[in-house]
Amino acid sequence: MASSTYFLLLSVFTLFFSLLLSACSSEEIENTPLTITLPLTPKFARKPSTDLRVFLHQLASASKSRVHLLKYGKTKTSPPVKSHLYPMEYGGHTIPISFGNPPQKLSYLVDKGSGVVWAPCTTHYKCIDCTVSAIDVPIFNPQLSTSLKTLSCKNPMCTTECPRCKANTKNCSQVCNFTLQYGSGSESGYVLLEDLHFPEKTIHNFLVGCTTIGHHETYTDAMAGFCRSTYSLPVQMGVKKFAYCLNSHYFDNTKNSSRLTFDYRDGDTEGLSYTPFLKNPLDSSDYYYLDLKKLILSNKILPILSKQDSRVVSS
Repeated sequence: MASSTYFLLLSVFTLFFSLLLSACSSEEIENTPLTITLPLTPKFARKPSTDLRVFLHQLASASKSRVHLLKYGKTKTSPPVKSHLYPMEYGGHTIPISFGNPPQKLSYLVDKGSGVVWAPCTTHYKCIDCTVSAIDVPIFNPQLSTSLKTLSCKNPMCTTECPRCKANTKNCSQVCNFTLQYGSGSESGYVLLEDLHFPEKTIHNFLVGCTTIGHHETYTDAMAGFCRSTYSLPVQMGVKKFAYCLNSHYFDNTKNSSRLTFDYRDGDTEGLSYTPFLKNPLDSSDYYYLDLKKLILSNKILPILSKQDSRVVSS
């Protein structure tokens, strides 16, 4: 009898407690909002561009990086990529770069004042008012590559207009055209996405310019832009830093080369001394600036710098 009474009291207590929890839960549900709003703040590795097309490309690149991170996790840092650097008689230095499948190797002039990688890419290449003959210009032949993709002018990566496409047309067959103006001349052509090959690394869908006509050029080599802009060689490779030594022009047009290194690692390299770059002016944010104290030639200070002078590092 005592046991029956105990179980009866326990059952009544359990029922009462369940009803109490149910009432509390109902009251909490009524007071709980149906939606919760959380603020989202975008973060970029570098300052977003004010150009809408470039900004959209930055968003697309960030999304691709996020998807890759979620799918594969954090990957190991790539080892440094090294290349030979050759002095040329016209005053520049070139590196060998291969594009396409199978790879086609050309010499590319290293230019820290340029932001695009391009190469002549047609057997009908024209060079108007040039000091070199168009016949002597080595070319990248897109028709020989199986990995070639042309870039539509509606693609966010294209920064030029689409004059032959309607404003609201999403699909447009017109390719992305471009014209690059240099101090000594210009190059015009269209944009490709290709595989870039170094001995230790391959980068897919690398944006490279395919030039078909040039003006007032003084050399036959292709161009590798090295400035801070989105489509320069170092930025597209995703490197954290690059370094090189320059051979004397006594070795112009020979096989005597120095070394160019692309480094994916953070932090300083042991055994090297560093000079910080100045903050870039707003109108020239893609260039590298140094604060020069003095220039010495043959143990004599050259009187060409003011007290508060800075110089852009270019080639």
